[in-house]
Amino acid sequence: MPVISRSSFSPPRFLRNAHVQTVVPNMVRAVKGVSYTRVRIATPDDDFLDLDFSPVGSPRTAIVVHGLEGNSRRPYVLGMIRALNARGWNGVGMNLRGCSGEPNRKLRFYHSGDTGDLQTVLDYVWGGNSGGKTALIGFSLGGNIVLKYLGERGSSAANLICAAAAFSVPCHLSSSSTRMALPSNRFYTARFLRSLRDKITQKMERFPGKIDDEGYEAIRTFHEFDDRYAAPIHGFKDAEDYYARASSKPVLRRIRVPTLLVNALDDPFLAPPCYPYEEARDNPYLFLETPSSGGHVGFWSSGIHGSTWAERRAVEFLEPWGRQTS
Repeated sequence: MPVISRSSFSPPRFLRNAHVQTVVPNMVRAVKGVSYTRVRIATPDDDFLDLDFSPVGSPRTAIVVHGLEGNSRRPYVLGMIRALNARGWNGVGMNLRGCSGEPNRKLRFYHSGDTGDLQTVLDYVWGGNSGGKTALIGFSLGGNIVLKYLGERGSSAANLICAAAAFSVPCHLSSSSTRMALPSNRFYTARFLRSLRDKITQKMERFPGKIDDEGYEAIRTFHEFDDRYAAPIHGFKDAEDYYARASSKPVLRRIRVPTLLVNALDDPFLAPPCYPYEEARDNPYLFLETPSSGGHVGFWSSGIHGSTWAERRAVEFLEPWGRQTS
């Protein structure tokens, strides 16, 4: 323990396909009932982060971190914020650098191991919520950031964060990159690369001569993109150095905050090393749940307006540790 041997996620048969779970919820879900107030905060390097707040007047606050090329208005983030609000949590949708609808000011943007920006957000939230409970929730790349943050901080994080949950996390980035290069994942990879090219062209306009997209159309894999852009822009030697230093898996044993990690066994983005059974067995704070289906950031079993199992599971997990004590 705490490997959770039997997951409660059991979708209807027609929703058990991994690609259906991955694609359809993010295309057809219409999440209503969330009202955001945007706050822009400064970073230590003179850049900015945009946070979307959905308060309910509670001393409890949960910060939700989106995945690659996502933002706080993606259905899976809105759905999680709505579920949190319904259970008495203030919600904060964190937009990673360059993901809020306005390019950030620096040449750099965001990456899978960028825990410094999460610390900046936490400092801001704690400054306005002294004495309250704080939780973290991350999806995919955002989940890796959450897990890496908790592992890096170890027992010191337990003084300020009550619990965390992460879904569909490529905690071993190198193997996930290899998995994404498979022919079966070309659709996803091509879509992400098109979106990332927009960021590169924006940077070209702001920083002429420091970055370019010449020959970009020849890039077919994340490894190629990361080797050319993500790694050098963010201070890594190359893609493999980036994957090794940004992955959360090496620090999972050091987590000292009750943390739920849910990775579906049919997730098309994850390779076997992304299922850290040994780390969970060795750490009483890390709860690993591996449902047989769910796809990548899917876990969908209801209509287009309903909640997902991931949303219900997250708030269920957070609740015991999020209760205020007098």
